[in-house]
Amino acid sequence: MLIQIKKNGTLKFNKFSCRCSVGKNGLKSQKKEGDYATPKGVFSLGKIYFRKDRLKKIESSLKIKRIKKNMGWCNNPKDAFYNKEINLNSKKKGEKLFRKDHKYDVFITIEYNSNPIVPGKGSAIFLHLTKNYAPTMGCIAIKKYDFFKLLNLINSKTKIKI
Repeated sequence: MLIQIKKNGTLKFNKFSCRCSVGKNGLKSQKKEGDYATPKGVFSLGKIYFRKDRLKKIESSLKIKRIKKNMGWCNNPKDAFYNKEINLNSKKKGEKLFRKDHKYDVFITIEYNSNPIVPGKGSAIFLHLTKNYAPTMGCIAIKKYDFFKLLNLINSKTKIKI
């Protein structure tokens, strides 16, 4: 079972299809931190993260984690926690997960650069929400309605091909 991301901005999974946005600089095989590109390849899906104050309940065979105010994702290649969830109350800096906009009300981590983690190869690649299909910093973004439709179709064995 494979979610396919096409460079024309289409996400396909079996008979389900929807519009999506990708990185501002398109799809790249040789992704680097901060290049605004979405990495090419086939990747597993990680955890679902969600804001309980904005969404009541999430059901999935994927692991689910509630986003708390102090949560972030390390995007500093020099940090030992690079491309991992971090606590922003520490001295660490990174991508804030508890955001004012609604992009991260719910998202799925894409297991890019995760085993092993290579510093500088790119971090925080997610399937998250969009309202207007604006280009991302390297993630894949879809409308909330489509996200939940897709969530009902996928499972822990589903992979994503970009």
